[in-house]
Amino acid sequence: MAVAPHHLASQAALAILRDGGNAIEAMVAAASTIAVVYPHMNSIGGDGFWLIVKPDGETVAIDACGAAGSAVSIEAYRSRGMETIPFRGPLAANTVAGTVSGWDMALKISQTLGGKLPLSALLADAIHYARNGFPVTDGQAETTLSKLAELKDVPGFAEVFVPQGAVPKAGDQFVNLPLASTLQSLADDGLDSFYRGALAQRIVADLAAAGSLLTIADLQAHRAELKKPLQLAHSAGTLFNTAPPTQGLVSLAILGLLDRVGLSDVEPDSADHVHLAVEATKRAFGLRDQFINDPAYMTVDPQALLAPAALDALASGIDIAQAASWGKGKGPGDTIWMGTCDASGLSVSFIQSIYHEFGSGIVLKETGINWQNRGASFQLDSQHLWALVPGKKPFHTLNPAAARLKDGRVMVYGNMGGDGQPQSQSAVFTRHVVFGQALQTAITAPRWLLGRTWGKSSDSLKLESRFPVAVIEALRARGHEVDVMAAYDSALGHAGAIVRHPDGLMEGASDPRSDGVVAAF
Repeated sequence: MAVAPHHLASQAALAILRDGGNAIEAMVAAASTIAVVYPHMNSIGGDGFWLIVKPDGETVAIDACGAAGSAVSIEAYRSRGMETIPFRGPLAANTVAGTVSGWDMALKISQTLGGKLPLSALLADAIHYARNGFPVTDGQAETTLSKLAELKDVPGFAEVFVPQGAVPKAGDQFVNLPLASTLQSLADDGLDSFYRGALAQRIVADLAAAGSLLTIADLQAHRAELKKPLQLAHSAGTLFNTAPPTQGLVSLAILGLLDRVGLSDVEPDSADHVHLAVEATKRAFGLRDQFINDPAYMTVDPQALLAPAALDALASGIDIAQAASWGKGKGPGDTIWMGTCDASGLSVSFIQSIYHEFGSGIVLKETGINWQNRGASFQLDSQHLWALVPGKKPFHTLNPAAARLKDGRVMVYGNMGGDGQPQSQSAVFTRHVVFGQALQTAITAPRWLLGRTWGKSSDSLKLESRFPVAVIEALRARGHEVDVMAAYDSALGHAGAIVRHPDGLMEGASDPRSDGVVAAF
């Protein structure tokens, strides 16, 4: 089974599963395909994170996050008269793109589990769609139009994303021939060629021509890292997420707090449900803003922040009747989450991103790669928690989730959308696991979001209009600043989930706010 926010990615994964591939191989097929067919949301010029739940019970994480380049320093920006790092353009393309290294490491794990399909088969769909074209989605068309003013003069953007000077309409055929050649090079020469092969040389030449500070040494120094995931002891089972520099801590802390404040005693999707989730989110964001950093710079073990005593202390301050004040969100996140599960029980929760819509906006001329702007989250203040330092990893809202439930079920789930990612995870998990709602109901039901997400910059509490007026007004009465969104609003994220039952039965759910499907056989 596979679920992705674009149907062609789900089908690419399914084709690999039908051909005898495992869940990891299927995910590489989906990841490469969605990097082509959902270009406003992700790219091979971005970062990625994996949670791999093995049939024997072991869960491992892959950190495929690229660091700031060796020449990317506070002085490099200050000397150019800048007070902040720009979000668009060559100087926003300041961190290595790590996602391809994550595919490579995942496939090495796959081989230990019997995976044997050739890389050419895994990248075949992606190469086909880049070379021969695919239909533009409404989301790509609308995002291109809405971001055109700030991106049209960024090197390479208009040539690829505004062909012949016209913004593509939904249904138009879209091709990226240089990207097809790049993907073919990866299939022929191996994924490591992105960092240490002839392809790396072409990428760096492209980056230099565009004006980026990244060098060949930066690509050569990059390696994905195998990590131990964070764990939460929940009343329903053991929950997993990725460690810093991601905000996986936030997602687990929210669910740990909700496990302590009597959530199971309230009505699902009521004002009490939303209020408790939002108040837990505020406290989890407090942990994020105080502690989460590149692990090399952290002064506290993030796992210790999920200890029962630590969560008990945080939960004690949550008031069922009154909203607490809070700071500001971290901002938007342009991301995709996908899940796969095979017949053996091997399951994957995966997320891939270029940060803002179209990332830095740079599209490399010879290789067709749209490069991320994740390093724009750094600060040009040497005393700041997220001070820019050469070789430092940037903050990531990305965090794929998984759970091993006490009843024997295994669940992989996730969402895109900046501040909204941990909140939508809490909505899906509490609805399905705590309240027993059907999996698709848990994802389709009206969603809330405190703070900022992709396309939105306000820090209010946002609720889809399908919430009853009584719920909205009850939340306002408790002190929440509420904005009402569209009935099925993409700004509140694209969620997905797969649950595998002890008898091998699988169920999946895809978000109606996306262009995705569940594909299975």
